[in-house]
Amino acid sequence: MSESILEINDLHVEFATPRGVVHVVRGVSCSVAAGEFLGIVGESGCGKSTLLRSVLGLLPPQARITRGDIVFKGANLSGAGRSRLRQARGRSIAMVFQDPLTALNPVMTVGEQIAEAPWQRLGRTRCQARERALELMRRVGIPAPDRRYHAYPHELSGGLRQRVLIATALSAEPDVLLCDEPTTALDVTIQAQILRLLRSISEEQHLSVIYVTHDLAVVAQLCHRVAVMYAGQFVETGAVDAVFRDPRHPYTAGLIASVPDVRRARATLSPIPGSPPDLSAPPAGCQFHPRCAYRQGDCLAGAFPLLPIPGDRATACIHSNLLAERDAMATMGA
Repeated sequence: MSESILEINDLHVEFATPRGVVHVVRGVSCSVAAGEFLGIVGESGCGKSTLLRSVLGLLPPQARITRGDIVFKGANLSGAGRSRLRQARGRSIAMVFQDPLTALNPVMTVGEQIAEAPWQRLGRTRCQARERALELMRRVGIPAPDRRYHAYPHELSGGLRQRVLIATALSAEPDVLLCDEPTTALDVTIQAQILRLLRSISEEQHLSVIYVTHDLAVVAQLCHRVAVMYAGQFVETGAVDAVFRDPRHPYTAGLIASVPDVRRARATLSPIPGSPPDLSAPPAGCQFHPRCAYRQGDCLAGAFPLLPIPGDRATACIHSNLLAERDAMATMGA
């Protein structure tokens, strides 16, 4: 991969709530290169969406970044003012949200919404912006674009609305696309079409994509690298094939074991016991240790940052060797 285009360094985000301060993102660092697909996966509530929204300054009023840097092409966005962030939003870094019906403007036609960025941000004429919108509508597979240009969001199906949202995000020709579970509400057929579309656009335009999801199958199909997130922290990172084939954190192994395998239809799933911690009062030591089958006494104290392991990977587990030994024994038993 080429040099990083977007870097997140030691990011901390907290929310002020009636119950106290909730540390939603804690010390997260990652980067994405031009043309790369980075997947971020984890259970609901682990901080994935907050991480993405932090990049564009789209956090709610009760949230704030307390530490860390978000560097895009050498410029730090974490301390940037509203004017600088508005320049970055859409033009340099765009976002595709989970629910297109709430993300799209209900009183503007979908064609107008796609054409707005070329007209307002790229300086195109209205006629040129309309042609650009129609081109993108065809590109993302919206049938009869001349007719649907004048449609309103509520007149389209969920799959078509999601395609409109992707076209809108691409309309200002961004360098980075942030995707916040954009296919969760879609049926599997439409989901597969959207995923193929994103991958082909990324390859053709050398577009960098950070894709947030709780679906491991999507990450396996789409992404080059994966970062596994738990309780506001990354607990394992590496190439998708290596991490899914040979996990080195018990949480990653637990997620993989929780996914049904069509080759073993009668096999019993192994869900992760317990629940994620309360981030307003997180447990001491490793955040996963209350749910971990491999926990030891030294898991209860100290900080557990990502540590490099062979293969350009990293894990936050200090006993990752126990997973390796388990896998070796299982292989011998087979």
